[in-house]
Amino acid sequence: MKGTLIFPILFSVLSCAPSSRDLLKLESRIDSLQKQLDKSYTPGFGEIMSGIQVHHAKLWFAGINENWELAEFEIHEIDEGLEDIMNFNIDRPESKVIPMINPALDSVRVAIKNMNPGQFKNGYILLTNTCNECHKATNHQFNIVTVPKNLPVVNQDFNPVR
Repeated sequence: MKGTLIFPILFSVLSCAPSSRDLLKLESRIDSLQKQLDKSYTPGFGEIMSGIQVHHAKLWFAGINENWELAEFEIHEIDEGLEDIMNFNIDRPESKVIPMINPALDSVRVAIKNMNPGQFKNGYILLTNTCNECHKATNHQFNIVTVPKNLPVVNQDFNPVR
């Protein structure tokens, strides 16, 4: 009885196995897809940091104008940029020190949640100083971040909607 069941099962399994021609097609397809992936765009570290720099400046103007909704949006954008660094540039040594910025970001988040302008300014200065400490730690001390003096964009109103 066992023998009569084994042969049909074995035949079914073997008939489902891909042929060597099918395997070659699959390997060719995989190679083609890998080539496409190798050519796909990946944002560079500096490119992501430039975006973070803009959001850092916009965060300042949102906070000093007490536009807490916009400030919350901008800090979220900074978070996304930092996540992108960790996803796309994890092999860079600079990526390993990114977590040092989290306590400073948290202080700004608390100020935004509390809608406290004084606390926001202190948290923002801490954030800015921490950015510079990170730059020093990664031998990019020549890249100094400051509290912005001018609007980062001229086509945005930073006042809250009333």
